[in-house]
Amino acid sequence: MTEQTTPQITEQQRQQWLNEQFKKATKYLAENGVVVSTVDDAASRYLYPLWAVLKVKAMDGAAFWVLSGDLPVDFISAGNAANGRDALRHFVMSWQLKAENIQRSGITDQTQLQFAAIMQNRAEQLYKFVEKDEIWGSV
Repeated sequence: MTEQTTPQITEQQRQQWLNEQFKKATKYLAENGVVVSTVDDAASRYLYPLWAVLKVKAMDGAAFWVLSGDLPVDFISAGNAANGRDALRHFVMSWQLKAENIQRSGITDQTQLQFAAIMQNRAEQLYKFVEKDEIWGSV
């Protein structure tokens, strides 16, 4: 039997990935009229290299949770979730509802149907992480 080794991830690689997620998130927010001023590092959570849930504050003082990673970028008002875990749970539920609405709407556009399937798949994958207490610690 051959031994498989897991490649070691350096702190530099992890930080580079996190910076990329921040850039994706802030670009998406800017496209939606939100200009980010700060990130709440203490409240933000990530699971490299899959997803990052960042709590950000906009220039106008509004706060948001933004999800980025190997999935569609999305955001919600910080008032909708007390912490990163609740934010991730909110995204999961929202994506499941959106996917179901697209699938039940009678839409025949394959792009929309594929997007709905991706959202459903990502929601199911993310839900597994919502339920893992070891990821969240004392959140």
